[in-house]
Amino acid sequence: MERLVKLEVLGQEYPLYTDAPEEDIEEILHLVKMQIESSSKSSKSILPANKVAVLTSLNMAGKYVSLKRDFEQYKQQMSEIVERLTSVIENSLSPE
Repeated sequence: MERLVKLEVLGQEYPLYTDAPEEDIEEILHLVKMQIESSSKSSKSILPANKVAVLTSLNMAGKYVSLKRDFEQYKQQMSEIVERLTSVIENSLSPE
């Protein structure tokens, strides 16, 4: 059931309707805050909140794309392994 959750980031409160479990919300908020801190610290000057938010979004999107690519490669590798194992099993079971 959807509920209202209020998240605070960079001193701003954001209302969010979600049905995600509480532990997921806490993990998401922690991840966002860590990324924002990382983006803020990597800048040589003080940036406005909106620019920090954009940098954080870009960093997170980059990590998402990288993980997505890694996962696709993993799925392909597992598919190839399953095909080889299936072939080995079929060959060992087939009558000669």
